[in-house]
Formats: sequence, structure tokens, C-alpha cells
Amino acid sequence: MSRPSKKVLPSRAGTGSSHGRTHRSVLTAIKAYHATLKSFADRGVIHEGATETAFGRLLADTAGLHRWTLIPKQGMRVNGRFIVPDGTLQDEYHLPRGYWEAKDTDDNLETEIEKKIEKKYPLTNTIFEDTQRAFLFQNGKETARFDLTKSSPVEDLLTTFYAFTEPDIIGFERAIEEFQARVPELGKGLATLITESHKKNKAFQTTFGDFFELCRASLNPNIRTDAVDEMLVQHLLTERLFRKVFGDSDFVQRNVIAQKVDAVVQALVLKSFNRDEYLKPLDRFYKAIEKAAETIDDFQGKQHFLNTVYERFFQGYSVKLADTHGIVCTPQPMVDFMCSSVSEVLKNEFGTALGADGVNVLDPCTGMGNFAVNLIRRVPKKNLPRFYRNNLFANEVMLLPYYISSLNIEHAYFEETGQLFESCEGLCFVALQRGF
Repeated sequence: MSRPSKKVLPSRAGTGSSHGRTHRSVLTAIKAYHATLKSFADRGVIHEGATETAFGRLLADTAGLHRWTLIPKQGMRVNGRFIVPDGTLQDEYHLPRGYWEAKDTDDNLETEIEKKIEKKYPLTNTIFEDTQRAFLFQNGKETARFDLTKSSPVEDLLTTFYAFTEPDIIGFERAIEEFQARVPELGKGLATLITESHKKNKAFQTTFGDFFELCRASLNPNIRTDAVDEMLVQHLLTERLFRKVFGDSDFVQRNVIAQKVDAVVQALVLKSFNRDEYLKPLDRFYKAIEKAAETIDDFQGKQHFLNTVYERFFQGYSVKLADTHGIVCTPQPMVDFMCSSVSEVLKNEFGTALGADGVNVLDPCTGMGNFAVNLIRRVPKKNLPRFYRNNLFANEVMLLPYYISSLNIEHAYFEETGQLFESCEGLCFVALQRGF
């Protein structure tokens, strides 16, 4: 393994008050790291299972300073192979920003790194260490080596590691903010086009009428025209992103609401405007967000990603709407904790379980369907078809979230069972007395 060329390190924290506190926090964490290793050495403890906890603690203590979180032993699939890095560092959007691999001092670190490379472990921003030395890989190449026995090189390692940002991630963070800012003006323009099409576009009038009757018959007889108009605007602005997350255009087309929405949109764009040209100002945001979505292959990451895009969209599209309906998605760890707690209570207090006959579930404000999707993944597969058809119920008061939650829930069932597409009959759109 050839040595990297000399690397110019990013500057460390400055002397300003906030930077000074950050710098002191890093130095404190490094001091604690060396103290832990000394304590292990005094006891003759050198095996990886123990020593890796010291560096793991160092990463955990410093990651939060950058809004990153250390996730130990999170498995991932790479080219069909399942691998488990010792640590994955995720940012506030649940996107992977770095990885960590620990070895003990009896291992040949260079040899162990070669083995991990052969197994296709990620090298985008990865630390390999054995408590004495650390090798840092970025963009697929070794960029620097560090002496972990001294404080200054450890600080240099952390500074370089946390300063690294892939171009796509830069694009996502900027895109999600600018997408939120650009949505209102484009939304107003689409609303005007739809209003004009109601008056002048006969093809749109026909397909919209069919869709409106479907909404009244299938969703709610009291639904109003302006609610459906608003849903079309929201759909046009976000459809591309949500299709990317679900990753199966054929599956989306099997959803009856999706089919009818597409028919209305096609009639709208046929005579009124060119959709691609109209949405071109958002194209670079779409591409950056889509690229980031490709890096997420685990269940909770996808749900969090959906929630992030959904929340930011509504906060930009209509602050009043977001405030009125309380559009803030429950964080995935909380969803997982609550669903796990329900499962435990059913078992310990009632002597039954999720998916058992007679155990009904109602999510009265389902939003994106996060709770329903989590529960679907907890029900034993032998009981899942009956649970899905007879015992799972969810309500939503906004049309676009209802539409997305139906795709989300139905896609989760499809993934768990491997069966043909089946709509979720227990999901209901509930129009409020006012507003719809």
C-alpha cells in the first residue's frame, strides 16, 4: 500500500467563542480517549472488542459537534454483499457521511485494510485504526496517516474527517433549502394554470371530472374541488422525488389514485404548458435530492428522507397550511420506540401480539404512514395478509399526504410479502368540516 502525498489539513477551530468551545470539547474527548486506552493497557487489555470502544467513544463525543451521529455496527449491502462497518456516521438527514473500522495492535493494519477493500467496504470517507495508527481514505484513496498516540495528530485526523463533504451531499443540503424557497412561486403559477384549464381545457375538464368523482366515491363524498386542485399542484411539484424514493414506477402506476392523477396531469400539460420546461428551475434541486436518495437503502433512512422532503416542501409551499395542520413528522427513532412499546405492552399486559386475530390498529392522523409501515414490518409474515386487510386502519385529512401514505403503506406490504400489489382498504381520507 503506497503512502499518500502530503496533505494540507483543514484549519482547526478558531478562537471565537463558539469555535473555542468546540475546540475545547475536542481536546477533552481526545484526552478521555487516551486515558481509556491507558486504563486498558494497565490491565493488559489489548483485544479489539475492548479497545475499539475507546475510539468509538471519541467519535460519538465529537460527531455531535458537527450534527453527525455515530451508528455502531449498522449493516449495509454493497453489490449484493452484506457488510457491517464498525461505525457509520450519519448527518441530520440520515445520510452517511463517514465510516470507521477498528483493529487491534496484533493485526497488520495494512493487510486488514486490503481485506476490507476486497470486500467492497466504503472508502468515501473512512478511518481505519488500531489505537496506534489511523489511515484515512477519502474519495476512494488513502489521503493521510496519523499517529494516534499523540493529541495533535488525533485532532488533525478528526478535523480532516469531519471537514470532508462529497459533492452530492453539498448539493442535497443546498437543494433542500432552495427547493423550499422556490416552491411558493411555482405553486402559485401552477394554481393559475389549473384555474384557467377548468374554464378552457376540455380534455382536462373531462379527466378532472372523472378523478373528482373517484375521490368522492373512494375517499370522501364531501371533498371540494379546490382541495383536489391543491393536491394536483403539490403532486406536480413533488411527484418526481417521491417516485425516486419508491424506485418502482410500475408499482406507483398500480395505485388507483396515482393512475387517475397521472391522467389528469397529462390532460393538463397536453394543452396548457410543458411540464419539463415549467419545472426546469427546480431541475438542479431535483437532481441533487435524487442523488442523495440513491445513497439510502435501509428502511428507516428512506422513511426519514421522505419526511424531510415532505416537511420542507410544505414549509415552503404554505407556512399557514403547515402550521394549521401541524405538519411535523414524528422522528423515526420515536416511531420505532412507540411501535416497539406497543408490541411489548400487547405481549406483557394482554397476552397477545401484533397481527393476532382481534388486535386492531388505528392511526388517526397517519401523515406519511410511518407508524403503519413500521407495524407492517413487525407483524409475523404468516399473519400479515389478514392484518393488512382486516385489522389495519389509518386516517388522513390532507389529500397529498393521503396519496403518499397509500403508496408508502402499500409498497411496504408489497416488499414484506412479495405478492402482487394490493391496495390498503383500511386507509381513509377524512375531510374536515372546514377547509374541504
